[in-house]
Amino acid sequence: MTVPMKLHDMTQIMQDTARRGVGSRRWQQPVYEHFLPPCNQACPAGEDIQGWLSLAQAGEYEQAWRALVANNPMPAVHGRACYHPCESGCNRGSLDDSVSIHAVERFLGDEALKNGWTFEAAPATGKKVLIVGAGPAGLSCAYHLARQGHAVEVRDAAAEPGGMMMHGIPAYRLPRTELQQEIARIAVMPGVTLTCGVKVEDLSKAKAEGGFDAVFVAVGAQLANHLNVPTGDGKRLVDAVSLLDDVSEQKKPQLGRVVAVVGGGNVAMDAARTAERLGAKDVVIVFRYDKDHMEALPGEAAEAFAEGVKIRWLNVVDHFGADGITVENVTMNADGSVTPTGEITTLAADSVVMAVGQHSDLSLLATMPKITVQKNDTVAVDATTLMTGEAGIFAGGDCIGGARTMTTATGHGKRAAHAIHAYLNGETYVHPASHPVVSFDMLHLPDYRNAPRRTQQERPLTDRSDFEEVTAGLSEREARYEAGRCLSCGNCFECDNCFAACPEQAITRLGRGKGYEVSLDLCTGCALCAAQCPCHAIEMQPEPQDENATTGSLGEPIAPVDFKVRA
Repeated sequence: MTVPMKLHDMTQIMQDTARRGVGSRRWQQPVYEHFLPPCNQACPAGEDIQGWLSLAQAGEYEQAWRALVANNPMPAVHGRACYHPCESGCNRGSLDDSVSIHAVERFLGDEALKNGWTFEAAPATGKKVLIVGAGPAGLSCAYHLARQGHAVEVRDAAAEPGGMMMHGIPAYRLPRTELQQEIARIAVMPGVTLTCGVKVEDLSKAKAEGGFDAVFVAVGAQLANHLNVPTGDGKRLVDAVSLLDDVSEQKKPQLGRVVAVVGGGNVAMDAARTAERLGAKDVVIVFRYDKDHMEALPGEAAEAFAEGVKIRWLNVVDHFGADGITVENVTMNADGSVTPTGEITTLAADSVVMAVGQHSDLSLLATMPKITVQKNDTVAVDATTLMTGEAGIFAGGDCIGGARTMTTATGHGKRAAHAIHAYLNGETYVHPASHPVVSFDMLHLPDYRNAPRRTQQERPLTDRSDFEEVTAGLSEREARYEAGRCLSCGNCFECDNCFAACPEQAITRLGRGKGYEVSLDLCTGCALCAAQCPCHAIEMQPEPQDENATTGSLGEPIAPVDFKVRA
């Protein structure tokens, strides 16, 4: 007896032939994309870190340097004194240890100084820009504007350019020779004029008298904040900014044998380490919060503690008198405030250094009422263009607040230069959109080489009594090796994994530096190429839908095949 076939008996067969990945119809296709490596995202100067590391690992050092200085004109400086947040974001850290990006940057910066590589500038545009302040923000802005052909005059009240790089970062972290050389390379660019020892008192007047088309205010934050700490006769509080400035000018302030530093940030650590180099035998930091709320970066604090600096957590200074400093224990509340406990301790101290923050001198803006100076002595600016309330007046660096670091200021200078360039052309700067960020779990690393991070040599702790540089650079071999540890997150480096993995031979090499091409006549959308791409440079995207495609009675596609099957 023959059993008739029912419709539901056929349904599963039809589902099998119509489901994704089965049959002759492709439902997705590979697309080579550019993604954003987390190191690039974390860099306040906006460097294309993955790009210049790729060139460095290939031994193309000048090209790597030029790719680097497209965003940051002072790599020898930043390779030494930047806090390198890029390394905290590095995906390699989830394998073994992050790439020593700052060390490779320093190597490239030093190579440029050694070989005399110079910057190029565009033809003159006839536009003039005044920059007030020759710190990292001002110098960066001047550099980027000069590259676009604009004439730039940089004025600074100090006798020597560099801002806090020169007057705030100790020489044991940032030697003055390399700093001066990188500043000089900017100063000799066509169209750049650098004038020091001249304070701009009235910005409106300076702009009008100089015939400037735009202005960038980058005065920094070089005025120390103060705490109301009563002092006894003959006792003097020293602010950390003035101390570091005096030392940078080769002066030797007499602090005595026992020094207390009030504060817990990076400046406090620099002040404490400087005090030791000035002859102090006992240096203690007094900090109002606990260890979990330390304001200094862990690496900076670790260096200070390794050199013998001590710290008292949850303490505030009450008085500085003949017997030393009186400190009171406090407890920390959930909202970040502290509550005195009444427990008092007296500590011996010959001097007290205050490192409780800085603010800007913005008196030059007094005649420009459209510019808003906020309560915390910062200039209000547009978040994208950095323009103030006065058309053509821009501001950046420490004087607008935020993360007051050298590299953040450098990034402000670059952005301001782009915005000023647009303004001078009668346009409004629009910051380009960023690519999606590639996280570690997006990478495909079934096999990788174990490659321990190269460390930079440091002077022994017993040999740090002067201001000579503590950390040495990498050798060429070490720098190239370290650059080679980069995983090239989100960007194709032509490893050929996709080419080898494709079962249909649908991927073609286009030649070095040109990547690959996918033949959609052969691609089945199997996604093996994406699965084998170690850096996630391939994204599988849905097949574009054809609204006119013919379907059968069950909705199944019966249009002509979308790819060829090899015989």
